[in-house]
Amino acid sequence: MSGVRGPFVRSHAGHLRRAVTTSSGILALALSAGLWLGSAAKAQETQIIYPGSMAVTGFPGTVIPDFEQGLPPGVDPVDETFIDTSRASLRIFDVSHLGGPASGQLVFTPPPLEVTAGQIGEVFGLTYDDGVRDGMPSGIPNLYAAATSLHGVEVVTPDADSDGRPERQRRGTAGASFMDGQFGTENGGGPGTIWKIDGITGAVSKFADIDTNSGSGIGNLAFDPIHRQFFASDLDTGLIHRIDANGHLIDTFDHGVAGRPAHGLAPVADDGAVMDIQGAAFDTEDPETWGYTQDERRVWAVSYHGGRLYYSVGEKSEIWSVGIARDGTFAGDPRWELTVKADKDYAVTDIAFDNKGFMYLAQRGPVENRYDYSRFADSGKGELIRYWREDPDDPATESVWVEVPQEYAVGFPQGNRQSAGGVDLQYSYDAEGNLDTSVCTDTVVNTGDKLRDNPELAERLAAGGPLAVHGVQLTPSTLVKPANVPPFGSWFVDFDGYFEDPEVEGHVGDVRVWRPCEGRAGYYEEIPGGYLPPFYPPDFPPPGNLPPCVDVEDVHYYCTPRGLQADLYLHDHAGFGGDSIKAQSRTPGVGVTTPMSHVPGKPYTIDITGHFPGDTVNVGLCFYRKSDQDKGGYYPCCKMTLPLRTPAVSCER
Repeated sequence: MSGVRGPFVRSHAGHLRRAVTTSSGILALALSAGLWLGSAAKAQETQIIYPGSMAVTGFPGTVIPDFEQGLPPGVDPVDETFIDTSRASLRIFDVSHLGGPASGQLVFTPPPLEVTAGQIGEVFGLTYDDGVRDGMPSGIPNLYAAATSLHGVEVVTPDADSDGRPERQRRGTAGASFMDGQFGTENGGGPGTIWKIDGITGAVSKFADIDTNSGSGIGNLAFDPIHRQFFASDLDTGLIHRIDANGHLIDTFDHGVAGRPAHGLAPVADDGAVMDIQGAAFDTEDPETWGYTQDERRVWAVSYHGGRLYYSVGEKSEIWSVGIARDGTFAGDPRWELTVKADKDYAVTDIAFDNKGFMYLAQRGPVENRYDYSRFADSGKGELIRYWREDPDDPATESVWVEVPQEYAVGFPQGNRQSAGGVDLQYSYDAEGNLDTSVCTDTVVNTGDKLRDNPELAERLAAGGPLAVHGVQLTPSTLVKPANVPPFGSWFVDFDGYFEDPEVEGHVGDVRVWRPCEGRAGYYEEIPGGYLPPFYPPDFPPPGNLPPCVDVEDVHYYCTPRGLQADLYLHDHAGFGGDSIKAQSRTPGVGVTTPMSHVPGKPYTIDITGHFPGDTVNVGLCFYRKSDQDKGGYYPCCKMTLPLRTPAVSCER
């Protein structure tokens, strides 16, 4: 099928986005994508997902079928413009080599693997599994993508004027159906479908289906590696669905009914509203008619961390969590964590955690759906922020998290708030922009609109490539505002390689990085097996005949507003010189975190969540010098595993 490609914007663009050639002759992604597309739809012979692989969702673009044959006089081209099912709504990028130090430039990556809208429709939420195949670890995960309404809802009726094209409809009407490319209907998809992309072959299949979803789609996805299960937030009902590794729906958690009362709020049951595209009340340009559950119970983002499922609720976003029990079920202990402090009351559509205790939140502007496909969200005010736990907890504040978050500069337009609602963490990059997989979660990746569009900086930005970039920003995690304003300390990747339409908004979705962190920094690898208190790795002493470099002399426990706290009293009898620890749970289902810093002369503090009172929790300790870590790369780390028998008292609120 031939036709005009790219989002056709009648009102303000006047032309289509198309691929460009840089001054050095390097072709942009979209030009190569056409050559890649044919093979991407077929099974790949080798793996397609590697450590650092970055998956991104977005609007695939549009097409006027048989455009070269012309349109009858008086016909509005927008009425004949449809989702381009041959173009990608999901791309997997190789961002292992960014070509040099960050300078605010556009990065031209190798051609990404593409999954088309014809295969899976429009998708937003993403997650990876753990790569276990037939019960054995493979090191190659599968990727999962969830159906969405965040890139608009388009409906059609059968061809009535014999032009070979269906008829676009703005309002609900008898005989209406979802447009091809909306929900992957040719492969049996619908608004509640979760798709699976095999990390070895690239094969696409339907993984799970929330068949009660009438059209508003899924908010986001999360994978629980401890119990090998998935969570999906349902924008239609507000339920969080628990799904097993085979795609079977197990049970649900209802925040509106079971969550809100835990914070003194009245329960709110689903009002039963649905999307009825054949009813007169349905309007493609009015999200209020799309069957979303009420804002008070509408769950957007979900993220599994430390034995709990964290999730965001509503436009004036609140962050909540609920425990995941030993058997993988919802523990029934919902907990309000914080109310997001941002300039705009926008939904948080993605949550990510790093290994330093930060929680990252990405806002996305209110849902829109312009008939000309130009705008799916009110962009330009969405923030990317991060919180961390108070240490010690401030009893004068309601939350155990800091009151005021740190913010990142997203994009070059005025205000630097171009978040499109996706965020994740990536490995570190060295001075030349090469991926360093020995250092985890040191780079923030986030989606955004108009990322390099600022007329006042146009001359300086021109040296780094096209300005109309809708895609992903990569930023060292340390560069919070006021640093990196404007963000010349970041790299940028465009979603589709088309650069001539700076005015579109909301065309990019979520981002997810495959980032297995194996703890390779330090003297010893993790050693499986039983432990004796304390357990030192075999073959001590390490090189140089040094004795074990740390002993645990005592442990004191405290209940705090955030759960169980263990204060460890360490003795550096070998003179190792350590002044910091990292702690990691060695007990499935239990979360162990360490505060941001250690005060000299004080015990080393860890927080334990998700355990059962009285259980023994195995805690892996890494004892190191902060000055060594600050140098980057590998650094000395004395490792041991400490079995802690927790008190038979519950500290959970």
